[in-house]
Amino acid sequence: MRRGRRSMRSRLTVLVATVVAVAIAVCAAACWFLVRNELSRQLDTSLDQPPLGGRTVEMIQRNCSEHPSGTEEPGPFLRLQQIVLADGTRCAQGWDAVKVEPADQRMARLPGARMLRDGVTDSGDTVRVLTANVGPGVAVSVSRSLAGTDATLRGLALLLAGVAALGVLGAATAGRFVSRTALRPVTRLTGAVEHIARTEDLLTRIPVDGEDEIARLSTSFNAMTAALANSRERQRQLIADAGHELRTPLTSLRTNIDLLLHSENTGRQLDPRARRRLLASVKAQMAELSALVGDLLELSRVSGGEEPTADLPFHEVVEAAVARARLRAHDVRIDAELGEWFVHGREGALERAVVNLLDNAVKFSPAAGTVTVRLEGGELTVRDHGPGIPEDELPHVFDRFWRSSTARSMPGSGLGLAIVAQAVRDAGGEAALSNAPGGGARASLRLPGRAHSQTGLINA
Repeated sequence: MRRGRRSMRSRLTVLVATVVAVAIAVCAAACWFLVRNELSRQLDTSLDQPPLGGRTVEMIQRNCSEHPSGTEEPGPFLRLQQIVLADGTRCAQGWDAVKVEPADQRMARLPGARMLRDGVTDSGDTVRVLTANVGPGVAVSVSRSLAGTDATLRGLALLLAGVAALGVLGAATAGRFVSRTALRPVTRLTGAVEHIARTEDLLTRIPVDGEDEIARLSTSFNAMTAALANSRERQRQLIADAGHELRTPLTSLRTNIDLLLHSENTGRQLDPRARRRLLASVKAQMAELSALVGDLLELSRVSGGEEPTADLPFHEVVEAAVARARLRAHDVRIDAELGEWFVHGREGALERAVVNLLDNAVKFSPAAGTVTVRLEGGELTVRDHGPGIPEDELPHVFDRFWRSSTARSMPGSGLGLAIVAQAVRDAGGEAALSNAPGGGARASLRLPGRAHSQTGLINA
């Protein structure tokens, strides 16, 4: 059975405790070494106080001659003083003589030589020894026991170990407190995500405190859930509207087909002209259903299926849309004047939006009329000379499945301008429709962009 990974809180606690423990250990070790070096320095300095010289030699020789068995305690400052000759002979003052090493004999032979070393007495005690040449073939060794220094260092090591242990415990406690405090916003965020996953409640919001990374994450999460909620609401509305719009043509289509089937089943033939009218109505309703389904699919694809293009030449998109609209404009003329404009958007979606505007303008234009298209300074205008739109209906022209009272007798699904609004909104722009002075309607699209490409300036 695999063991689960530790939580982020426990990992952060362990990390903080480890870092603090390492820091305390390093500081304790540094403190111990600094104290040891300082004690050693002071001990080395004390070995030459007072300075070694001829009077020291005379005093040691006199003491050796008066007390050859070493029965006199040494002074409190220097535990042991002894003379070392070049042949290794020694004369010690005190109870415990230091063992002579070859290095001491070399000091006796070298005028002015001095040496510090660690040594051992005859009884096995460790001492710090200073050996200095004081005359031809004669050196003096003075020493002090290291027992006191070692005891001090051992006590200091125990003290620092206790402090380090307390520091580790304190670090673990502090790490737990820090992790709990630092991760409290993450805990709230996790709870909100789990709540949304459990209840699918996209209206849940996370309180945002401050401006740190957690606050930015909470803000982004709130924006994401709001966008998802809006998307789901639009989807529900689209399904409801589509169901409502499909109900009428489907009912009419079913009624006409039932009449035709009833005629066939009963053997009562319909009047040929009535039969032709029924078949023509069925065909028209099928065409209406096909157009409605096609517009629904186009509306669902207008915001996806294509990556936005940076530095997209919008004037070329409009030019392509104008060429497509002219193919089905019949006797309506489309007059286009396009200045160069570059945007960030989806080429296919924007072209569909412009084509819908042009088809709408052509549909409402009188015979032999003119549709004027202008692109200047990032604003595209499409002007027709049709009947215009009642003022009270202007706020609803971009709603899905909405149709003007003057257009309900014409073919269409009521989704064309909704597709326009969605495509322009995805590109960061705005769409508007108003009545033009002198009659007709004026549609405008304003898209953010520039009159030159990113690679160089272009005359607009």
